[in-house]
Order: sequence, then C-alpha cells, then structure tokens
Amino acid sequence: MNYRDEQNKGKISPEKAQKMLKREGMSVTLDQAEEILYFLRLIANIHIVKFIEKNKTTEKNK
Repeated sequence: MNYRDEQNKGKISPEKAQKMLKREGMSVTLDQAEEILYFLRLIANIHIVKFIEKNKTTEKNK
C-alpha cells in the first residue's frame, strides 16, 4: 500500500471518481483519476488551514 492508497481509505476511490467523471462526459484513466483526487484533497487541505488561521486571527482581535 503506497502513500496515496493510505490517503484513500474511507474516501472516494480512483475507480469511483473515474465512474463519476465518466457520467459527466469526461474519460480519464485510473491514474488520472488518482491525480485529480490527490489535487482536490490538496486544495481542500489548504483551504481548511487558511480558514482555521483566519478564525484564530479573528479570535485574537476580539
């Protein structure tokens, strides 16, 4: 099990993402679906960190 397999535990699998994208008219390989999921998780994590940092700053200014 590689790093990305570990990240996929309990989440959308590359296979499921591939099927979801196919329903929307996008044909991608499993490797591409895995890369897309990795990128989306990265963006989500960045957004969460920024949200938390913003809330900490807001709390300090009260």
